[in-house]
Amino acid sequence: MKITKRKLDKLEYYKGYLEGERLNEFFEEFEIKFAAGHWAAGDFLDRFASKGYFPELESDIISQMKRVSIAGIKGIEFHDVLFLNEKGDIDYERVDQIKSNLKILGLTPTTMNINLFTNPKWKMGGLTNPNREVREEAIRQALTAIEIAKKIGCEVISLWPGSDGWDYNFEVNYGKQYELFIESCNEINHEAMKNGIKFSIEAKLKEPREGNMIIPTTHLSALIVRIINERSGNKNMGVTIDYGHEQMYAVEPAATVYALHKLDIPIRNFHLNTAKLHSNDEDRVFGTGDIWRFVDFCYAVIDIGYNGWFTEDQFTYRMDPIKGMKLSRELFGNLFKKALMIYAKRDELEVARESGDQAKVIDVVKRIILTY
Repeated sequence: MKITKRKLDKLEYYKGYLEGERLNEFFEEFEIKFAAGHWAAGDFLDRFASKGYFPELESDIISQMKRVSIAGIKGIEFHDVLFLNEKGDIDYERVDQIKSNLKILGLTPTTMNINLFTNPKWKMGGLTNPNREVREEAIRQALTAIEIAKKIGCEVISLWPGSDGWDYNFEVNYGKQYELFIESCNEINHEAMKNGIKFSIEAKLKEPREGNMIIPTTHLSALIVRIINERSGNKNMGVTIDYGHEQMYAVEPAATVYALHKLDIPIRNFHLNTAKLHSNDEDRVFGTGDIWRFVDFCYAVIDIGYNGWFTEDQFTYRMDPIKGMKLSRELFGNLFKKALMIYAKRDELEVARESGDQAKVIDVVKRIILTY
């Protein structure tokens, strides 16, 4: 995503609400790389609807990929377990099948996520499990994910350590947990580097762990990334920022983006969704919450020069998944356009900011946010 004056000058052409072909043109014009996690394509289930909300939908990976494509989305994220057999080895027939369908559907593989949370064997943790054998198995699966990513063509492997953490005070030795986590990530990062794959970690406050997850905030993730990158002597490791996870602990997502940029911590991916402040990980359609906060976040992403993928990480439980994915893409495009229009006035915005007059700052952006 390269923002030039020539492109900014074309924003007037995109005035008004974008949908359909004009939305597609906008994404192409500004080289916005947009993806969806395969899980966003449904079916969805939770503890209240254990049989799912759309049981009539086929939930195999090929069916999910087809729905992502129908939604007009160009990129797709995977989980490594989709490519493993019951023994935990790579199912090469499945790899070939998915690669073939990627070409047929015109989808680009973006990120390979390491799933160390779905299987019951990870219930007490993956990389920080108190059982050494389980920890070693978790590392083996992470290294296998690197091999799968390379075969499929993913640029990044990403770890959301859903099972690592604690539910009760005194349950774990916190210091030992961080030692285990850092050492494991260091080993994974080393293997990823050897294979030309970037490595990313994604923070979340809690859930499924109800006390805390091992990396509850993006800021702590950044510290761990810095430690590991200093050991490796490069910046292969980075973070994935999940918008909804930032809402969970009520920080300003835009400020987090700038913080990582200033700390020289690579941002590998953005997960897009909506959640209320101090709520659970709702993963609703992006853009249906506080528009000012969304546009501020998009502006920050533009301002730091991010050129990676934006990925829908959502569970639209009671909404048709194709409609949900299309809506998130559409709302994101329209909000991103507002951020670009503000970016075109960035000099005026900075003058207002430096004046210390809050009203002047709001005057610069108000019409764009509430009109265009």
